[in-house]
Amino acid sequence: MAKKIKPLLFWTSSYAYLGEAMMKSGLFTAGSLARGISDSGEPVLADQPFPDGERYHRMITDVDGREAIVLGGTIDDRETLELFDIGNLLVDMGVSELKLVIPYFGYSTMERAIKEGEAVKAKFRARLLSAIPQARLGNSIFLMDLHSIGTQHYFEGPTHTRHIYAKSVVIESVKGLLLQRAGLSAKSKDKAAIAAALAQPFVFASTDVGRSAWVDSLTREMVGLGLNASAAFIIKRRTSGSSSEVRDISADVDGAFVIIYDDMVRTGGSLIKAANAYRAKGAADVAAILTHCVLPGSSKEKLQKSAAFCQVVVTDSHPRAVLLADADTTQNPFLVVNSIANLLAEKVTKGRHQLV
Repeated sequence: MAKKIKPLLFWTSSYAYLGEAMMKSGLFTAGSLARGISDSGEPVLADQPFPDGERYHRMITDVDGREAIVLGGTIDDRETLELFDIGNLLVDMGVSELKLVIPYFGYSTMERAIKEGEAVKAKFRARLLSAIPQARLGNSIFLMDLHSIGTQHYFEGPTHTRHIYAKSVVIESVKGLLLQRAGLSAKSKDKAAIAAALAQPFVFASTDVGRSAWVDSLTREMVGLGLNASAAFIIKRRTSGSSSEVRDISADVDGAFVIIYDDMVRTGGSLIKAANAYRAKGAADVAAILTHCVLPGSSKEKLQKSAAFCQVVVTDSHPRAVLLADADTTQNPFLVVNSIANLLAEKVTKGRHQLV
């Protein structure tokens, strides 16, 4: 009787934490890739660039005829090029099918041109990854919670793109916030107390009209699951080419627990303004759930010092989230990181057909 062969899973240097978490699903075989050479000429798994910064890659695993998955985010040009290099190497070594899993697709600042002559970096990076030669059964690229859904159409040629929504992780994050407000944990065995906590009303809110469709869709789904959710978004007026002001809130949030949802937090400035706007309208407390956590430099400290949030919940789609996560999770940490490893593992292996 034919049995399925597990796909090989590789990852870029910065995504080892997520690759190792995905391996725990039992759905993959870990691929081995050398990233350095020892003094004796032997391959070394550790990332050891040459003195001039050039990076070394050598395939250790026999990948001929196998389905291969490469996990990596375009968090910067270095990581993007490693994703490109590993993908090319796998095709050259004879993989039957190539899947690139990109939890965080960066370059959202320049996802489109505003002024004449601007380089649309999101489009150019998509073209680069589209240029990886096609494996015998084709190439696929998995993207998650894109800042602009149109970005997936920048990929060219026969490469197939798939967009993964992190809604299941977002909804579980909402439940976690509701349980915490009631002094409970997800491990609690008091079913009555859990049910009462999840029945508490809350407002699921957007930072602006741009995310209102996502917020509305998620709110409807949560209501369908029995959560007592209502939706709200901020109505803004643009005051210049680079700034805007809050005009109103679309719903009554007086006395409410408001959970702001957005696809991404970078420096946190817009998120803080949104939280303050909801608080100014009477919100009793405000939390935030973000898929992608960038927060460069001291951005996390800026969020904390703003005192605008009781808690910020993110996923591990970006390595910064893991780096910034509060170590002590027993004392109501400010920054909570929920993993997307199981979601990615499920989506990327769905409908597999490779048999032996």
